[in-house]
Amino acid sequence: MSIWGSVCARSRQIAIVLATIRDHADMLATAQSATALTPGVLRKVHHIAFNVKDMDASRHFYGTFLGLHELTGDEVPTTLQELVAAGKVVNFVTPDGTVIDLFWEPDLTPPHPDPQQQFTRANHLAFDVAPDAFDQVVAVLQQSAVAIDHGPVTRPTGRGIYFYDPDGFLIEIRCDPS
Repeated sequence: MSIWGSVCARSRQIAIVLATIRDHADMLATAQSATALTPGVLRKVHHIAFNVKDMDASRHFYGTFLGLHELTGDEVPTTLQELVAAGKVVNFVTPDGTVIDLFWEPDLTPPHPDPQQQFTRANHLAFDVAPDAFDQVVAVLQQSAVAIDHGPVTRPTGRGIYFYDPDGFLIEIRCDPS
């Protein structure tokens, strides 16, 4: 075999190896995308919900003391209007648009008097995604080992799915209506 023939044969072998590597990389990327969200899919924190024992004190703290805008009337999400009217939920919005929901839980056990003791009053943390990414998010969650609480659900304000982080904290991924 001539040197040129050897070079051509070696080039074909290299091309086959590179194609195989590329195929494996594509398979890995596909497998990875089926078990994890692509960076950038989560656009922002949409809202965080806290359980509160004393709604009046919490309303004063977030509205008067912190100076956050309380959502009222048509500003209240349609899914929460009934609860807001019943005095069970109050919504505030931060200057960057993050919504803070306060859920009244009058039987909530008070936290440990030692502030170094950890506890949570948070109900859930919600991330926002684009409407066209929501079905992909649901598929990834359903294919993973993540414990889904409930959903997907569809509401006038959009769609959502609720699941737990490794420590049992409730997370929502939601989108606006299409």
